[in-house]
Amino acid sequence: MRTTSRIGIALVGAAGLAFAAAAPATAATASPALLSVLHAVPDTPVDVYVNGDRTLDDFQPGDLAGPLELPAGTYSVAITAADAADDSAPVIGPIDLELAAGANYTAVAHLESGGDPTATLFTNDVSTTAAGEGRITVRHTAAAPAVDVLAGGTAVVEGLENPNEQVLDLAAGTVSASVAAAGTTDPLIGPADVQVEEGVNTILYAWGSLDDDTLQLATQTIDGLHGSPSGVNSGSAGLAAEPGPFAAIWTAIGALFVAAAASAAVVVRARRH
Repeated sequence: MRTTSRIGIALVGAAGLAFAAAAPATAATASPALLSVLHAVPDTPVDVYVNGDRTLDDFQPGDLAGPLELPAGTYSVAITAADAADDSAPVIGPIDLELAAGANYTAVAHLESGGDPTATLFTNDVSTTAAGEGRITVRHTAAAPAVDVLAGGTAVVEGLENPNEQVLDLAAGTVSASVAAAGTTDPLIGPADVQVEEGVNTILYAWGSLDDDTLQLATQTIDGLHGSPSGVNSGSAGLAAEPGPFAAIWTAIGALFVAAAASAAVVVRARRH
């Protein structure tokens, strides 16, 4: 396990206590929400405050903390420079996160397409997959242009822009995937064979900045989708904290996505000139 993964996981216990202490008085108690937090702003260690209390201290880029079990309710989150005295001068926020009982979320601090810092709350799809199927979720949280993802030469993800996502349920097995500039079908990268794991939602995040040459990949997985999923395996900077047998394959498709963003930018710039 990478050092950054250990740091993120070590923070989870303390963060969970702080989040629980900050829970609204009217929060539901029967079925908690699950919340993971991904730091996807390059070169910027931060502190995370929830309802005025510091919950994550010196949170490093690429760290994924969670999942935290939280009572349903609304939480005010502010992200500050590391070691700030309080949350009075946030880098991002404050923003309100509304968490529903029993739902599964990932809050991502990232860059907008233009490069400004922002935050997005994603709801993770933990619905049951059909027998023999797995799920892929692709999330664009990088300062980079839109891309298409092709399967067997056909666009299955079109014009994916920051901060959007695309969720696909696919038959378990091998898929021939490639990536092209948005609106085109000629592969810029690939094709490459990708393994879809049955009953698993593999979530890929492209993050960082194309102009600053800091594009990276983060990976998050939710398993047990044929039954009752109970959590999210933390990942950091592109690898799951506990990589399964297909970790290298998922890293390859993530690399295709990130590399395609760079290639798409070259195409866009060429067209402008």
